[in-house]
Amino acid sequence: MRSGRGRQRAAMIVAHGQPSAPGPADAEVVALAGRVAAFLPGWKVEGATLAAEGSLARAVAACAGLELTVCPLFMADGWFTTVYLPSRLAEAGAGDVRLLPAFGLDPAVQRLTVDLARQALSDGKAILLAAHGSGRSPAPARVAEDMARLIAAETGARVEAGFIEQDPHIAEVARRLGPGAICLPFFAARGGHVVADLPQVLQDGGFAGKILDPVGCDPAVPALIADQLSRG
Repeated sequence: MRSGRGRQRAAMIVAHGQPSAPGPADAEVVALAGRVAAFLPGWKVEGATLAAEGSLARAVAACAGLELTVCPLFMADGWFTTVYLPSRLAEAGAGDVRLLPAFGLDPAVQRLTVDLARQALSDGKAILLAAHGSGRSPAPARVAEDMARLIAAETGARVEAGFIEQDPHIAEVARRLGPGAICLPFFAARGGHVVADLPQVLQDGGFAGKILDPVGCDPAVPALIADQLSRG
């Protein structure tokens, strides 16, 4: 492992992005990188998405010659973080990279999720933890279900995870929890799934409660990512 003594360190925050409309999601991650940089004086911090053409190559080039740590802005480890992202980084010429676990696996992020749920429960009776899920791997669903159990254990509330891409679907869980539920999106960013898909499937399930901001959009997140990178 290379020593960072006397050399500038670099960090890259990489999200999946939005293939159908890559520009806004890419700009969101670049802006997040700027906010993280405020907590990492002396570091170069870049943001990129896998969906936006040239985004990853641009960020890798900006970090050339520096000791690079990469934070995958995903809520769970799976094919994208363990196979696809390392492959894309290598193709972009990243070389020797320290790749952190997915953002959503960090204990501080999980504590934040519990705190957000606890604060919201003053206005509701139950939490619907809305997540993406996956048809490729059980890992994303397992992380969300473990998170739901942790929230339930910490708050004593009824908490269930529902998914966009697998069973149990969000609409089904919304019908089970009833009108007093609060929806907490267990997502790293405000992409198309959160902005378009989530409201639609909640409506399909007769959901009439409050939809919170995604976990990854909380104001505390830049500091949490900076701490994760510095500990990397």
